[in-house]
Amino acid sequence: MVNKVRLMIAGSPYVISTTDSEEYVEGLAQRLDNDIKAVMGDNPNLSVTRAAVFCALEYLDEYTKSIGSADNMRSQIKDYLADAAKAKLAADEARREVERLKREVQYLKEQANSRG
Repeated sequence: MVNKVRLMIAGSPYVISTTDSEEYVEGLAQRLDNDIKAVMGDNPNLSVTRAAVFCALEYLDEYTKSIGSADNMRSQIKDYLADAAKAKLAADEARREVERLKREVQYLKEQANSRG
């Protein structure tokens, strides 16, 4: 369902059509509005457009770093899964060896009992 959300960002009204919830989009707009105001407060001679560009650069930086971080996590998880699979194979092999040795011990006990 498409929602039309009315927003006020840096003193300008906007209407956004989105499938996201109104609360979510309003939260984004509030963050953007606060960030633009903060940039403009630090640099009173900046236009809203320039402040928005600085905010966009900051957001792209955050996004790019989070993508890199997520890729790194995926790579680590992949390595952990590969290590876990190897460990499971080794454990299965060890169980089979234990069972084989138990059978051998049982056989040798039976051999010793039949001779004794």
